[in-house]
Amino acid sequence: MKQNIYFILLTILILTNFSNCDIASEQNSSIEQIHICRFDRDLYRLITLDTPELQEQIATDYPEMLKVIGLGIFRMQDTQHPDFFDRLVNYYSEPALNQLYQDALKAFESIETIETNLSAGFHYLKTNFPTMQIPAVYMHVSGLQQNVLVDDSLLSISIDKYMGADYSLYQDYFYAYQLRKMNPDCIVPDYLKAWLLSEYPFTGNDRILLDRIIHEGKIKYIIHQALPKVLPEKLMGYNSIEYQWCKQNEMMLWNTIIERKHLFTPDAATTARYFSDMPSVFISDDAPGDLGSWIGWQIVTQYMNRTKSSVEALMVNTDYQDILTKSRYRP
Repeated sequence: MKQNIYFILLTILILTNFSNCDIASEQNSSIEQIHICRFDRDLYRLITLDTPELQEQIATDYPEMLKVIGLGIFRMQDTQHPDFFDRLVNYYSEPALNQLYQDALKAFESIETIETNLSAGFHYLKTNFPTMQIPAVYMHVSGLQQNVLVDDSLLSISIDKYMGADYSLYQDYFYAYQLRKMNPDCIVPDYLKAWLLSEYPFTGNDRILLDRIIHEGKIKYIIHQALPKVLPEKLMGYNSIEYQWCKQNEMMLWNTIIERKHLFTPDAATTARYFSDMPSVFISDDAPGDLGSWIGWQIVTQYMNRTKSSVEALMVNTDYQDILTKSRYRP
C-alpha cells in the first residue's frame, strides 16, 4: 500500500483579476514566444537567504503568485500577515522538501523546449479563440501538492510533480498509473488543460456520465489539436498496451455503459469511477483508468468530423445530448 499523501491532479484556483508579470501585455499582443516566469528560482533564493530585502523584492515582483501559493498550500490569502513569510520559509526548509526543491530546479534548469511547445499550443488557442486572454505563465514548487495553479490571468505549473517516473522520491508515494502523468512531457498539455478548464468550466450535471464525458472529451480533443505531435496514449497517461486495449474494446466499453444504464443515471459515485486514474476493474480486469475521458474524446472527434464545427462553437455548446446525437457515435 502506498503512503497516503495529499495528491491533486489538477487544482484550479480562481482568484482575483490581476497580474503583475511584465510579460502579460506582451503575450496578449504577440504570442509567438511564451516566456515562463521562474518564480520557483526566485522563491528558492528567498528560502535560502531569507532577508527582509528579499521578502520585499519577491512581494513586489510576485504579488499574485504569493497569493495563489499561499491559498493553495496554507489556505492563507493575506500575504501581509506577519507570519506569512515565516510559514513560507519554514515549509520549504523541511529537509526532504528542500531536497525535492533542489532536484526540481536542477531538472528544469533549461526550459526552452517547454516554452517552444507551450508557445505553439497557445498560438493554436489564440487563433481559434480570438477573444481568449493569454495568461502570464509561471513555474513553482508545491511540495507534491497542486499540479497547476490558475488565476484570472495567471497560470503556474508545480515542477516537482513532473520529475519523471523513475524519480526516487516518487516511488514510496505513487502508483505506476499515476507516475505516467508525472513526467516532463505532461507539462505543456497540463498547462493547456488547466487554462481551458478555467476559461470553459464544466456547467453540466456532474452526476450524469454523458455530461462529464462530453466535456472531458472536448478538452482532450482541443489539446490534441493544439499539440498534434503528442501521442494520444501519452495525452491519456496510458502505456501502449492500455491504449490498444481501449481501441480494441471500444464497442464493448460503449455497450457496457449503455447496458448498465450508466450514461444518463444520476449516480455520482458510478460516474466518478469513469474518471479515476485507477484501473477500471469495474469494466474489465485489464482496463485502464479515465475511460470516461477517452470515450468522450472519441465521441467529440466523430462529432467534429461530421459537423465541421469550429472549436470555439464546440466549447460553447453545452447541449451534450445534441453532440452525442450529431456524432452518430456507433463504435
